[in-house]
Amino acid sequence: MIKQTTGEKAFSVFNYFLLFVISIVCLYPIWHVAVASVSDPLMVFSKRGFYLWPLGELNLRGYKLVMQNPNILSGFLNTLFYVGAGTALSMFLTIIGAYALSRKGPHWNRLVMKIIIVTMYFQGGLIPFYLLVKDLNLLDTRMSIILPIAVNTWNLIVMRTAFAAVPESVVESAKLDGAGDWRTCWVIMVPMAQATVAVIALFYAVRMWNEWFNPSLFISSKTKYPLQLLLREILIKNDTKSMTQLGSVGQSQQESYRLLVKYCTIMVATIPILLVYPFLQRYFIQGIMIGSIKG
Repeated sequence: MIKQTTGEKAFSVFNYFLLFVISIVCLYPIWHVAVASVSDPLMVFSKRGFYLWPLGELNLRGYKLVMQNPNILSGFLNTLFYVGAGTALSMFLTIIGAYALSRKGPHWNRLVMKIIIVTMYFQGGLIPFYLLVKDLNLLDTRMSIILPIAVNTWNLIVMRTAFAAVPESVVESAKLDGAGDWRTCWVIMVPMAQATVAVIALFYAVRMWNEWFNPSLFISSKTKYPLQLLLREILIKNDTKSMTQLGSVGQSQQESYRLLVKYCTIMVATIPILLVYPFLQRYFIQGIMIGSIKG
């Protein structure tokens, strides 16, 4: 065991303290919303500030009001569709694109990679993007949320780097056994780069789960709204009438329940994606390190 000097010990203590403070800063907002969502609505409305424990008796009425709102249910189902279909399509296109670009044979790979990298720094702008979606007749369709952002350049580069790290001898052995490019990609490359594949899938899923800007541009039917766009309307436009005027909340209580409903809606929109991280945590560091070491 290497003995640390006094300076190294002080540096380690400072790092641990700094990470602890950053953790508190990141975790407390989630804790605050979670605690407020199960607190007494009148006490939450009258007392602002920091919450460490629920105020008053535990109250789940806000969650009942949120679940009774048909827009929340349809938004949740729409988001599940966007996440499922969007992640599947993005992974399919990213994997086959990364495999083609990772092969050393074609001479056009470097030129194509340079063209792809340019898109990371230069974009056409919002108006051309909107006109493109309009000309493709995708406005007010669910595909307008999935197709225009199907492939992320950075994710494609990381996936290509992971595939390029697979020994060429493995690929040559597969081809000697009669495997074509399609089988080599899905049977050899994907399993050997499963850490990177899992991380990229997580990135795509989180991006699609949090997507609200493009839906606000392209979707006009409320029945196709994702959950995050509904959450934005509730938080920014204060649109909680559909939940606080269901007959179960009195007129005098509606103002206090509006704030409670906002907290509950935030938790409903946040918890599902947070539950995904523990299952992919073991792949996360390994997958990112592959993309950062290899170039």
